[in-house]
Amino acid sequence: MSDHSEPTTPSSISTPTSEHAPSISLDSLSKTKSAIESLSSILSSFPSNLSFSISSSNPNPAFSLLHDPQVASQVSSLLREPNSGAGDNNLCRWLYDTFQSGDPNLQLIVLRFLPIIVGIYLSRVALRKPLAGFEAVLLALYAHETTSRAGQPITMNVPNLSLPSVYHEAKAPINSNSTELNLAVISPSLEPHGTVRSTRRARIVGVALELYHNKIYHMPVGSKIDFCDFCVVWAGQDNNDDRDLNKESESNGRKEGRIPLPWELLQPVLRILGHCLMGNTKNKELFDAAWAACNSLYARSMHDINPKALLATGSLLKLGKKAMEPSEDLDPTEIRKSNVIVI
Repeated sequence: MSDHSEPTTPSSISTPTSEHAPSISLDSLSKTKSAIESLSSILSSFPSNLSFSISSSNPNPAFSLLHDPQVASQVSSLLREPNSGAGDNNLCRWLYDTFQSGDPNLQLIVLRFLPIIVGIYLSRVALRKPLAGFEAVLLALYAHETTSRAGQPITMNVPNLSLPSVYHEAKAPINSNSTELNLAVISPSLEPHGTVRSTRRARIVGVALELYHNKIYHMPVGSKIDFCDFCVVWAGQDNNDDRDLNKESESNGRKEGRIPLPWELLQPVLRILGHCLMGNTKNKELFDAAWAACNSLYARSMHDINPKALLATGSLLKLGKKAMEPSEDLDPTEIRKSNVIVI
């Protein structure tokens, strides 16, 4: 699988620069300096423009670190090494400490590499390799979300479909309870966990991906492409000929293949793909990667005969097809022939 750690930005989209970043406090600047110094000792080479002092003119060095292609490429390569993810791994320790600093700008840098961490972690779980370093980072993200949610689930109000629409007359008296909104649970309440067990793994990883989705507008394009590429690996299914791709392949010393996709893991995956598919249609590389991921997951859903996943992935594919269609002036009151049901 190719390494997309460096964001690919077409000419129609401007590359983020430090000029777009807001200035930060001296305390945050001090934490960023410490994080950069620690990271520079781990990487083989470090960009000279990120080696700064507190009196530097760079208003937000964390923003520059987040979007630096050289740093992203080196960190990505280290995370993909055969022995990465162990408990004594220096990079995992740096990611853990950086997120635990509590600085929002530094936490974005850790989230930027979450697709690679999750992708490699889930691909290696079945190999029974030591992955305590990856698990420590995932547990830090999970604990952060557990604290911020304060034991409350994430919910949304859904209109009650038992009410008649404005275009129809009610033939029966409306029940007083029917005017109430239905409460849909998007993400259940969280329980604190100090270890990653097989029964908790999908939930812990899913919550980490929910946090990534909440900050996805801050993420570089390369990070999103990494995520889409791993979705194809996880699906283990080729939509072109419906052949089973659950075969072991060697890449950077690791074996990859199909993984279990319970709904608590698949739901945040589909949210992220929805953003990649519909939120950045001007970036062709990201759109193509998201489209391939949705096709693979749709084929996987067909293979598993999973109705909920089929509905979700099929809807994403329909939205993607509409995004690919050339824009045209349509009359919203006109009934298109493709939507007419002939009896």
